[in-house]
Amino acid sequence: MSVIDSALVQIKQLHPYSPGKPIEELERELGISNAIKLASNENPLGCSPQARSVLAQASEHIELYPDANAYYLKQKLGQKLAVNENQITIGNGSNDVLDLIARSFLDANAEAVFSQYAFMVYGMVTQACGASARIAPALGPDSESPYGHDLDAMAGLISDKTRVVFIANPNNPTGTWLCSDELQAFVENVPGHIAIVIDEAYFEYVDLDQYPDTLGWLERFPNLIVTRTFSKIYGLAGLRVGYSVSSAELCDLFNRVRQPFNGNSLGLAAACAALDDDAFVEQSRNSNAQGLRSMRQWFDARNVEYIPSAGNFLTVSFGESSAQIYQELLQRGIIVRPVANYGMPEFLRISVGTEPQLQALYQALDDLL
Repeated sequence: MSVIDSALVQIKQLHPYSPGKPIEELERELGISNAIKLASNENPLGCSPQARSVLAQASEHIELYPDANAYYLKQKLGQKLAVNENQITIGNGSNDVLDLIARSFLDANAEAVFSQYAFMVYGMVTQACGASARIAPALGPDSESPYGHDLDAMAGLISDKTRVVFIANPNNPTGTWLCSDELQAFVENVPGHIAIVIDEAYFEYVDLDQYPDTLGWLERFPNLIVTRTFSKIYGLAGLRVGYSVSSAELCDLFNRVRQPFNGNSLGLAAACAALDDDAFVEQSRNSNAQGLRSMRQWFDARNVEYIPSAGNFLTVSFGESSAQIYQELLQRGIIVRPVANYGMPEFLRISVGTEPQLQALYQALDDLL
């Protein structure tokens, strides 16, 4: 077997990430306009106005490479998060940071532990490194956190080969979350040579008294890594900016693996400006809370089951009709997200939209149900 054939065997085992259907694609297929996308957990209010206002100026010199060290963004993040700048790693979205972590710790002799129904990228980056995935069964549908992380089951899978544990809080695609006490107890019991990744892509949306302050744990747990993104509440998904906060030693490791210029000029400038726009973040948080309440009330009134969520989406069970309802919604110009590729074929994940978008969804679902 040639080296190319050997590589192809491993590469062909990878399953490409399947994003939500783009609006442009659906409108082109159906010959329609004004389609509604509730598939990718994007901010329905758009992006921070302050972020948008700096894009024209930032584009004046796009012939130049961006700041490879993201100096100003790290400075702003350090001040806002009360951490040192040398603890921050910038990525092309938080997916890029997850890939950096995997490439830093995983190889063919290593294992990564994560939960069933956890974010698909954990398995992708693990497999891409040639490492083995140990997947803990999720909690049952009748538990207090249906389909959520079973930390005891995850702890039971940690072995001498484990190098990384991935935890999403809140989790995508289920929306489930872990409280401070249970998560801290888990972190305390993981051996110090194993990296623990807490993926907090949706943490700005969480309004729970027991939600953990993981950044406050970094000094105590030098093996802890917290990843976050500007793609969700800040509305900068198209510019691809994410980051991690860790010990300075781990940050130095990631920067040795990181590709040069993995943050683009427009994204870095917009992210800096977005951090100053507290009013937009608060507006987005309030709008999301109102939208989640509306969705829960609507589905409750029709006895349609869903998984309780702390994010900006609701994962709803339509049983055997799930695939058909997805297709019928597409025909009505509404895009939601099937999660059969997560092993949840009876569910559709629906992002929180604006009130007019949700009313259009409700009307379509009333026709279908």
